[in-house]
Amino acid sequence: MEANLSPSKKRKQLVLDLVATLIVLLLALLVVLPIWWIFRSSLMSTAKLNEYPPSFIPHEWLWANYSKALETFEYWRYFRNTFSIIIPAVTFGTVTAIFCGYAFARLRFRGKKLIFNICVGTILLPSMVTLLPLYVVWTKGLGLGDTYWPLILLFLCRSVIDNFFFLIRQFLMTIPKELDEAASIDGAGRMRILWTILVPSIKPAVVVVAMMLFIQIWNDMLQQLIYINSMSKFTFAVALTNFTGSFGTNWPVALAATFMTILPGIVIYIFGQKSFVEGIVLTGMKN
Repeated sequence: MEANLSPSKKRKQLVLDLVATLIVLLLALLVVLPIWWIFRSSLMSTAKLNEYPPSFIPHEWLWANYSKALETFEYWRYFRNTFSIIIPAVTFGTVTAIFCGYAFARLRFRGKKLIFNICVGTILLPSMVTLLPLYVVWTKGLGLGDTYWPLILLFLCRSVIDNFFFLIRQFLMTIPKELDEAASIDGAGRMRILWTILVPSIKPAVVVVAMMLFIQIWNDMLQQLIYINSMSKFTFAVALTNFTGSFGTNWPVALAATFMTILPGIVIYIFGQKSFVEGIVLTGMKN
């Protein structure tokens, strides 16, 4: 196709590609800039941090800020606490999304369309509306205050509330039903068809759901702040609030702790980015 283009059209196409590349690079720099700003600020003194105009690169790299942060910020304890919530919650939420998506994509039952519309309609329900009733149920009703269980069990149905199951359903709709029928003729049951044939075929969608749940839990400071009261059970999101006080904040040390909490999320995204991007791009595409 490109070989048949005239020199002027080739030149025009080259200019357009260059402009598109520059725009993508500019947008990428805008995304990375806040992370770099946190990192550079964590390596500066308070006096240098308050200077105007601010310097883009620190004149002196104060790595001691990280050791100071670790003196009061029990990183590995908070790391363990955070992933004590994330691992089971993401697992429960992803499995629930798979089952719900499979039910709406493959099964036939009475009221299917109505139930599906109600589930999709829950996206219009503000989370603040359910915050107080859920708190009363978990703490007063079930006595699970100051535990991780409300934050974990909530994600048993979170994939339905946030419509993550819809992504699974869209992917399953692209897989021919003849594949299920062929496996059924060979003696495979519904569960075997789902976990050995369909789930491996929709791996990008499963990774997207898992990562979206991970991001949601990682950033969910409000509910963690409500349900967790003991300092020994604090997560990253809650523990970072300890750096702010009535008599001022040591911002370089606070930002050093903040940057350390960002790193696990970046590492996890790097490992899952291929499937994540593929899942977003292919959502709803046929065949």
